[in-house]
Amino acid sequence: MIEKQKNAIIVSLNNKTSEIKQLAHSLNYHVVKEFIQHRKTPDTNSYIGPGKIEEIKEIIESYKENIDLVIINGILKPSQWFILEKKLNTNVYDRIRLILEIFAERAERKEAKLQVKLAQLQYERPFVRELIHRTRAGEHPGFMAGGEYQVDDYYEMIKRQMKKIREDLEKIRKSREIHRQNRYKSGFYLVSLAGYTNAGKSSLLNLLSNEKVKVEGKLFSTLSTITRKIENKTTNKKKIPILLTDTVGFIQDLPSWIIDAFHSTLEEIKTADVVILVADISEKKEAVEKKLKVSLKELQEIGVTAPIIIALNKIDTMSNKENKELTTKIKYIQQKKLINNKKYVPISVQEKKNISTLLNTVYDLLPQKSKIKIHLPINRDTQAFISHLYEKTHITHIKYTNNTINIDIECNEKIKNKIISKCKKLNGSIISS
Repeated sequence: MIEKQKNAIIVSLNNKTSEIKQLAHSLNYHVVKEFIQHRKTPDTNSYIGPGKIEEIKEIIESYKENIDLVIINGILKPSQWFILEKKLNTNVYDRIRLILEIFAERAERKEAKLQVKLAQLQYERPFVRELIHRTRAGEHPGFMAGGEYQVDDYYEMIKRQMKKIREDLEKIRKSREIHRQNRYKSGFYLVSLAGYTNAGKSSLLNLLSNEKVKVEGKLFSTLSTITRKIENKTTNKKKIPILLTDTVGFIQDLPSWIIDAFHSTLEEIKTADVVILVADISEKKEAVEKKLKVSLKELQEIGVTAPIIIALNKIDTMSNKENKELTTKIKYIQQKKLINNKKYVPISVQEKKNISTLLNTVYDLLPQKSKIKIHLPINRDTQAFISHLYEKTHITHIKYTNNTINIDIECNEKIKNKIISKCKKLNGSIISS
């Protein structure tokens, strides 16, 4: 069944409306008109001036089809929202509520649903307080476009729900931490994908892991954490086991309480050994700059201390005239001091360009790699152990003689002692470690 397209009006205090339109389209809204009222700060009472409100109201009343939503390209105070809904007599969303609606639509797994619900409740609290104030002042508003709630009771319910959700998320966080520790103990390195929403993270995950995770050309198509083993065969260093995690994309001006709601998911970025920050280099240089700034700021606020590699994706869509466009953009973001102290690799996920270079850069930055030289006797048990080494380490050299097998390996520091212990049990010897 095809969902009926809904109509929306966008209201903004500046001409920068491309992203809010993308957000609207992600929820299947058709933007029928934009109203721009140029002003440095919103109107204290109603975000926009009375004259602009009347102009919008006339369009809503005269438009041949229903206007389902008025979208404010900014953040509304509860009092401003209440006045706009009352005067325009239609639903009004600000930018944050629109994003939360997208989150709610995209959330599929339990953790994502809980995180979205927590963020929604956090968003609603000041609006409910406003409605309590209005009710006590003699007005009789509904809640969030006409709900029949007793707002006092609803406010208490919000507090109880938030407490319960936080407890549930903490249990999930602890479970995730146990899984993460088990992965480390098994010899896996953890690499996280990060970046602005719709930069191509999920497509890169699919390419590197030979998976088929759903990819949509929409904002926030990934909300749940997705972890897969890197299976790419395009590099000589492919044998070190790495788990790659895709997480929710970043976006400009998200309040800190939304970031906090997704804390357990974003921990996967914070605890990674290496972070690949994916950026869409095909966009205008100013957009690339803005989105890199937002992403790097978010990584800093999350507390990322691991090496960051910037993957400049979608070079296949750019002009190929001596790579002039790419060179110009890289020079521009270097001048803005966004990539000067970081490794960066121009790539194309679509055409699989420079993926080997990206992987080799990742491997070179992995921490605590141990090198071990071992000698093993030739028998059935040692052959099984060598198969294990191929799975869990990078074998840089192996040589069979009449009686022994000489092996040079590179591995995660966390499994070094296990390998040494197993080697000794097989009557082998450690030449150096």
